[in-house]
Amino acid sequence: MKIVDVEQGTDEWQKARCGKFTASRVKAIMTKGRGNTPSAVRRNMIMLLALERLTGTVEDTFKSDAMQRGTEMEPEACDAYAFETEQTVQEVGMVIHADWEHVTCSPDRLVGADGLVEIKCPLPPNHMKYLTEGSHASEYKWQLQHQLFVTGRAWVDVVSYHPAFEGLELAIKRVFPDEEMQQELKAEIVKAEIDINAIIKSLETLKKQKAA
Repeated sequence: MKIVDVEQGTDEWQKARCGKFTASRVKAIMTKGRGNTPSAVRRNMIMLLALERLTGTVEDTFKSDAMQRGTEMEPEACDAYAFETEQTVQEVGMVIHADWEHVTCSPDRLVGADGLVEIKCPLPPNHMKYLTEGSHASEYKWQLQHQLFVTGRAWVDVVSYHPAFEGLELAIKRVFPDEEMQQELKAEIVKAEIDINAIIKSLETLKKQKAA
């Protein structure tokens, strides 16, 4: 893996992820429509990535209140995770796949020599659900597998954190690389890359025709 030394959330970080297959976007690429056909969600993401590559500007910068809350609570949650697990955690800006330059991720932290941690700070009802069902591992499965694929790490702990649950602030589920899922992920990224390049080529052709 190749590490880009930028602070997450900054303009430099946004520029580095422009037009890239990031972990937060890959769920859209993997979304299927009826009859296992490509979904509208996937088509919209393809268009967005093509747009970003053409303009050099990141388009999906909106942050909901819940997302902002998660960003603000992340350091506290990471400290709680490190204390609970007795692991050494390290901040990282962005990671680029060793062979696929358009495939990146921004893990919340690297853990030791082999792991990652992905922090979620949900509202109380969802934290309770994650505590009792452990469903956050499946809910974020493509994001987690994407991170493991990009980094080559051996595992990722997906963590739900809420400070109001005394003694149960953390719900931790460890996820390992799934070869079948990662093969599917790679295949869909290849298809998406072809679609993106086709859109860009068609627009470049249109531009030449108008200039003629």
